[in-house]
Amino acid sequence: MKKIGILFVALVLASCNAVRVQYDYDRTADFSAYATYNYYADMDTGLSELDRKRLIKAIDFNLRNKGIKLSEEPAILIDIKSRSYTGIQRNTVGVGIGGSGRNVGGGVNIGIPMGNSKLEREVQIDFVDSQKDALIWQATAVSSFYENSSPEVREEKFLQLVTKAFSKYPPKK
Repeated sequence: MKKIGILFVALVLASCNAVRVQYDYDRTADFSAYATYNYYADMDTGLSELDRKRLIKAIDFNLRNKGIKLSEEPAILIDIKSRSYTGIQRNTVGVGIGGSGRNVGGGVNIGIPMGNSKLEREVQIDFVDSQKDALIWQATAVSSFYENSSPEVREEKFLQLVTKAFSKYPPKK
């Protein structure tokens, strides 16, 4: 019973840091033809310069592992957009009062917020066919973050976010 409790707590803690990703892509695109990439020159990522460099480093690492190369004449142009917002607080404690048996009674349930609201970051990565100027693939990743994180933690968080986002690239037919 003790092991089940520990496993439950571990799962709850792990789910708090989970990266959630949504994907969309052009079903008619031939993704095997896209072997090179580069970034839009005028990207407004919504990130600080240091976080922008960390994110691009994570993207470069993941695409290199997929055999896609950075090029001056790319088949894919990458656009990145990001925004931060305060996440919905879902942690509450319920306090109940009620009656049963022969007594006629009612019940009350009160939700008491626990902890601070957390910041979440949404990062949208768009792959655009450079010849057709058409969006071919998009991933939107959401994860929690802390503004006061160390540079190492920030770098690891971006790597985790991008790895999860690129786990479904290229899409399977």
